[in-house]
Amino acid sequence: MQNQKEWIEVLGEQVELLAMEPMKNHTTFRIGGPADALVLPKTPEEVAKVVRFCHEHAWPYYVIGNGSNLLVSDEGYRGLVLQLYRNFNDIQVNGEMITVQSGAMLAAVARAAYQNHLTGLEFASGIPGTIGGAVVMNAGAYGGEMKDVLKEVTVLTKEGEVLTVPASDLELGYRTSVIPKNGWIVLGAVLQLKAGDPEQIRARMEELKEQRITKQPLDLPSAGSTFKRPEGYFAGKLIMDAGLRGFTVGGAQVSEKHCGFVVNRGGATAADVWNLICEVKRRIKEQSGVELQPEVKLLGEFPKL
Repeated sequence: MQNQKEWIEVLGEQVELLAMEPMKNHTTFRIGGPADALVLPKTPEEVAKVVRFCHEHAWPYYVIGNGSNLLVSDEGYRGLVLQLYRNFNDIQVNGEMITVQSGAMLAAVARAAYQNHLTGLEFASGIPGTIGGAVVMNAGAYGGEMKDVLKEVTVLTKEGEVLTVPASDLELGYRTSVIPKNGWIVLGAVLQLKAGDPEQIRARMEELKEQRITKQPLDLPSAGSTFKRPEGYFAGKLIMDAGLRGFTVGGAQVSEKHCGFVVNRGGATAADVWNLICEVKRRIKEQSGVELQPEVKLLGEFPKL
């Protein structure tokens, strides 16, 4: 892109921007080469301004939260990354509703719910992602999903219009919604909770925290569950039964603690992780006939699965 350096300079005068920023600093995998630009907007107006700028200059862009479900290629991303995270994380509690910006961490929102004696979000207290990402993929755990508590979302459309969309119009399903298909960017959400007993809420959160600590490899960088749950099966059990516990490619490994997780044992490259995912997928298909689908999102260039 011949004018890219000029674009970065122009945009950098209007919003907080980091040029050639290593994406390993912005993903929970701690993996990823540089993005041409990383922008950290503080307001919905800044988000709209950046998107409009990218459209005007035909500059590719990609939206992330805290990078908890993302694998960025070793070569990085030839485009702009729009990060809605620390600069975009306001939480407001009003009665039994919580209004939150998309960059707020689920754990922080669950904590705010508990502090205000609100129940319904305990399931999300240990999910290491932002509200925006959780809404896009209808994140869930331990029997709860975002669709259970989501009232409405505020989105920015591809045309630059800000819309408030009821949850019932989002086609929320297992790890899916209409948001990516429509090219929308989640700016915020309203959650509808219920008054509850603070001791019971705290006890449930502690119970789920203990389950995560004992069952998940929280001591190593990962992107959470690597594969979606295939219908009628559990990905982790299929992988374990195939004898792939601890299977390693370079610095990437199928977790010895939970086979549904791929972890960065240290110095793993994106190529290591992707090659491991491809090999696990191939062996499971060969041994059990089940077609595993990655839950991790990819950014940059990767060989086809």
